[in-house]
Amino acid sequence: MTNRLCVSLTYAKNDTDKATVAFVVANAAVASEKQTVVFLSTEAVRLSQQGYADDVHEGGFAPLRELIANFVKAGGTIWVCSPCFKKRQLDEGKLIPGATIVGGAKLVEFLSQGAPCVSY
Repeated sequence: MTNRLCVSLTYAKNDTDKATVAFVVANAAVASEKQTVVFLSTEAVRLSQQGYADDVHEGGFAPLRELIANFVKAGGTIWVCSPCFKKRQLDEGKLIPGATIVGGAKLVEFLSQGAPCVSY
């Protein structure tokens, strides 16, 4: 059994329920001492920008900004798809703490080491 988990997220404000649940699962994984990566691609790369998630709060869950901050504070890693980020002309200077822009090869390497992946 691997001690790693990947959560792949493609949604942001276009489906705040999926974005929120992805970070709930990621927090559960990192709390279970799994090396956890959240991979943000397509619209989800917007979550990597400071202030973007501040007004997202699905009923029954903590606000998304808190879920993201708690995930990073607990040792989780956020990878941001480089081509998706560039396509949307986002600002590298406004990355949230814990977020790193990476290419697809980084994700493939992580997954090839036996990490299961759940996608939202």
